[in-house]
Amino acid sequence: MKKTAHWICHTHVFRSDEYECSNCGETVAKPKKTCPNCGCTMRGSKGDLGWVDEMEAIDAFFED
Repeated sequence: MKKTAHWICHTHVFRSDEYECSNCGETVAKPKKTCPNCGCTMRGSKGDLGWVDEMEAIDAFFED
């Protein structure tokens, strides 16, 4: 039986989203049905709120 995993979507403010395999950590530009690194079958994706930290840094820079 093949392993399954999911994509962790890293959304950014000023650059493209990237997707990380929850099993091996491989990062790709677009989600695929299987991870190109470990071969796990992907079962959807989950969001990561890293973009919130990026916005806080920008707000602090502009003193908002």
